[in-house]
Amino acid sequence: MLSAALLTAAPRAFDVTQFGAAADGKTLATPAINKAIDAASATGGGTVYFPAGTFLSGSIHLKSNVALYLDAGSTILASPDPAAYDVAEPNSWDKFQDYGHSHFHNALMWGENLENVSILGPGRIWGKGLIRNAGPRRTGDQPGPGIDPLPGDKAISLKLCRNVTIRDVSILMGGWFAILANGVDNFTIDNVKIDTNRDGMDIINCRNVRISNASVNSPYDDGICLKSDYALGLPRSTENVTITNSQVSGYDAGTFLDGTFQRKETYGRNHNDGPTGRIKFGTESNGGFKNITISNVVFEYCRGLALETVDGALLEDVSITNVTMRDIVNAPIFLRLGSRMRAPDHTPVGALRRLDLSNFVIHNADPRFASIISGIPGHDIEDVRLHNIRIEYQGGGTREQAALVPAELEMAYPEPRMFGEMPAYGFFVRHVNGIEMKDIQISFLKEDLRPAFVFQEVKSVSLQNIKAQHAPGVPTFDLREVTNLDVRQSPGLPDTTLKNAAKQTF
Repeated sequence: MLSAALLTAAPRAFDVTQFGAAADGKTLATPAINKAIDAASATGGGTVYFPAGTFLSGSIHLKSNVALYLDAGSTILASPDPAAYDVAEPNSWDKFQDYGHSHFHNALMWGENLENVSILGPGRIWGKGLIRNAGPRRTGDQPGPGIDPLPGDKAISLKLCRNVTIRDVSILMGGWFAILANGVDNFTIDNVKIDTNRDGMDIINCRNVRISNASVNSPYDDGICLKSDYALGLPRSTENVTITNSQVSGYDAGTFLDGTFQRKETYGRNHNDGPTGRIKFGTESNGGFKNITISNVVFEYCRGLALETVDGALLEDVSITNVTMRDIVNAPIFLRLGSRMRAPDHTPVGALRRLDLSNFVIHNADPRFASIISGIPGHDIEDVRLHNIRIEYQGGGTREQAALVPAELEMAYPEPRMFGEMPAYGFFVRHVNGIEMKDIQISFLKEDLRPAFVFQEVKSVSLQNIKAQHAPGVPTFDLREVTNLDVRQSPGLPDTTLKNAAKQTF
């Protein structure tokens, strides 16, 4: 950890106050900050130092071989003045993804085509003046007659960079994205605390990423989100990623960093599942996801784990282990292969395969949604293994719900509530070829009249040591067009082998 004394003595430490930045939170410090960064860059690199105090700023221009160090008690405060920010650059590919991650320059701090960049220290980035949404009216336009300039919409924005580290900082109210990274390779995020009003971190088209010891509270959008969009003008996979020793949550925005952890917010029409939070892959899924591990992660009062590919990408070779969840407001586990196809014409449907999920403990999951594993007709999810998983649902499902057959919705935006209420309380599995479930225990807090498992159009099902609570007269399994099912060593259930079950319960 760098101290102020060390930085003062170091010949390459560039104190922003020595370049004219006032730490009063009122005087715009952007010119002085960028001068300090330019000076460090001109000498071949160095550390730009922010002492204790509040520095009001607009767009800060990151540069290669330059680190920003926010000392204890320092805050970089986002200006509400649109004139303080760079205009969003044009992007001819922005029709394939949301506006927010089609543009990078309209940010509190941004860098493009850089290497060896760091943002460090125990200080805070406060995106108070950032906005949560923007629109195409700003794309490529300069402020002038008829053009309404907008403030920045993200705290940290990185495009096509390598060897980047973000460590120890806290981000409060980060705008649309607290951290947006697209095409960033050799990327480390460590011991970062984010408490924000939209996305925590979006890691897009990135390779060799290490996220560790991160705490992300994001009630209105995803906490840690991996994507592979088309903003770079080509499909590029997100690969070789580890996420470990981290937490995601959906407490009221701002109450994570202040330590009150409140749950008073009322969620409107677009968030009727409650707070978001969560770890998710997908939504934007052009280039694919591969060789990814997640371990030792806590979900608290948020949505569950979501792995999705709906725009033509491969999602494969993923291992997720040692996960605990409490008070989950929709599906605890959501695996979705779809065909929304927000991608260039003639892109084929993708694939979702070779996933291992193990050692999950989940308590108090929403009664409307089971865990959902769903492909689409003609495109099965393949080779999924779930081992040592315990889920306790709230329960309360009805016989009417048990009779439901959810619509396919191949082209819909991927979200568990897309299907409505589920006919199973535990797992709804559809269009899957090869699923192994071992040492699975599911139960409910209130009697549920739905079966624990519904399998629909599923091939090659291997079940071992399945323990599923069920109400009197309610079957454990509802099979609908299932082939090659094998049940072994499951208390209360006979060992069973079925070659073909068009419609069967037991």
